[in-house]
Amino acid sequence: MDEALQDAYDRDDIDALIRLYTSAADAAEDRHEIDAACFYLTHAFIFALERGAPEAAALNLRLADRGRSHLLGL
Repeated sequence: MDEALQDAYDRDDIDALIRLYTSAADAAEDRHEIDAACFYLTHAFIFALERGAPEAAALNLRLADRGRSHLLGL
């Protein structure tokens, strides 16, 4: 995962960063590591907002459901 993230950063591939951070969050949730999942979700959310990606709303909802964000009405 680290290499894939670094590669996405090197290429400035925002779409890949959204996917990779979301995938990392999913894996952390599967391990019941909620703090780690929210860390990754936050990164995915910020990149999704930056890109104007449709995933932003779902990421915002996931963070809000965990008390880590307010719903932004995206």
